[in-house]
Order: sequence, then C-alpha cells, then structure tokens
Amino acid sequence: MPKNFLNRIHEIFNNRKARKTLLKLRVPVGLILIVLLSKTIDFHFFFLGLFVSVLGELFQIWCMSTIKTKKKLTVVGPYMFLRNPMYISRFFLIFGIILMTGNPWLMGGFTILYYFYMVNRVKREEDILSNLFGKAYEDYCRDVNRYVPSLKRFDRELLWSFNKDSFIQNNVHWNILGAAISYLILYAFAKFWTTY
Repeated sequence: MPKNFLNRIHEIFNNRKARKTLLKLRVPVGLILIVLLSKTIDFHFFFLGLFVSVLGELFQIWCMSTIKTKKKLTVVGPYMFLRNPMYISRFFLIFGIILMTGNPWLMGGFTILYYFYMVNRVKREEDILSNLFGKAYEDYCRDVNRYVPSLKRFDRELLWSFNKDSFIQNNVHWNILGAAISYLILYAFAKFWTTY
C-alpha cells in the first residue's frame, strides 16, 4: 500500500473530534451493531465464538481490575507480560462475537480495522505514560513488549493483582453486565432469525 494512503488512515484514527464523538456514541452504536450482527450468526460457530469472546472478556476484567489509570505505573498481573494487554483482550472479546458469523470477510475486515485502532491508541497512550512516569516507564518498555508476551518481568507473587479500587474506578461491573447482555441479545436474536 502506498505510504500516503496508510498515513491518511492513521490520521483518521487520530482525529480528536471523531474519537470524542465515537466515545459518546459507543453504547448505542454497539447495541445497533450487535443486533445487526445477530442476523448473520451461524449457529455452527456460535459457541466457538462465545468461548473466544468470553476468554477475551475474562482477560479484560483482569486487566481492568489491575490497572491504576494515570495514577501509578501498573507492572503487575497481565502487565507483567504485555504493555497493552487490555487491547489484546478487547480484540478477542469482539473477534469472538464476529467469529460467531463464520464469515471470514467480516473477521478479516475487523482485524484490519482493529489493527489501526489499536496501533494509534497505543501510541497516544504510550506518549502520555512516558511523560507521566519517565524513566520507570522506559525501563518497563525495555523489559515488556507492546503486543507479544514476554516473561522477563514474571513474578508469581505479583501475578494475582485484583484491586477493588481499580474494579470500581474502571467500571468493571458495567463491563461485565454489558458483555452478558450482548451475549444474551446475540443468542436470542440469532435463535429468532434461524427459526423464522
């Protein structure tokens, strides 16, 4: 792909106004997409997709219950293995739902779209974290990869990292409820569309 084309895509994903608008509309847009997607679900793939999505959700819950956003550099739990585990978990959470359709075009299109979302979001966040935590963050980046798991910082005592304050601050309970409702909607609508 020409470099200018890729740069243009990155500019779109970094457009502040578009990001703010999408952030405000994420719940209704997400529900609409869930309902539309439910029409295309192939029950042969439903439970495989559900399994992948639930694993992504569980990993995301672990991430969200660990991280102390912009208050303290989080280097425990899933953050011992990856610098950005939440984005990897979110990928599998959503990919599992798309996998329920059995449609390779949707899966491929989503993967490309998510790549641009993740790469640009991570770059913005890493700039913020670098400014906030300085050398401590540089040292952390040296030992822990962005997307590919690493065991350089593994410490069994720091593996279980649930933090009640993080659970509440990061609205993990709403995340769990949202995922559960999405799975129920997908199942109910998919059952309805296959029956009629």
